[in-house]
Amino acid sequence: MPTYAEVEVGTELPARTFPIQRVDLVRYCGASGDHNVIHWNERVAKAVGLPDVIAHGMLTMAEAGRVVTDWAGDPGAVESLTVRFSRPVVVPDDDTGASLLVSGVVEEKRPDGRVLVVLTATVDGSKVLMGAKAVVRLA
Repeated sequence: MPTYAEVEVGTELPARTFPIQRVDLVRYCGASGDHNVIHWNERVAKAVGLPDVIAHGMLTMAEAGRVVTDWAGDPGAVESLTVRFSRPVVVPDDDTGASLLVSGVVEEKRPDGRVLVVLTATVDGSKVLMGAKAVVRLA
């Protein structure tokens, strides 16, 4: 876990790539209770105008949050996480699925021991989250 003294504005969090396959969506349906058919049925997803089955927005947000909690070393250190969903994560029915790339950088170091982390989340170079930010209290 980084300490407040060690972190400076511009400190980069280790980027991570999260593979998301259809089986992950089915598991997330069960874990979250969100069984909306656009997350597992290609025919229905396309019928409502989507290009294919899409990942749950909250799954995408959770993976972005993992980058912060892993860096902080303590999930309880993350005081807030906010995002705006800007593009769905399309998950094709193949052996690869989608690859969500999440990175972060410390944008602000506050005098009260907290830092503001700005996150970037992309799939195939397109941003899927906008305004993604976390406030983290460091020791």
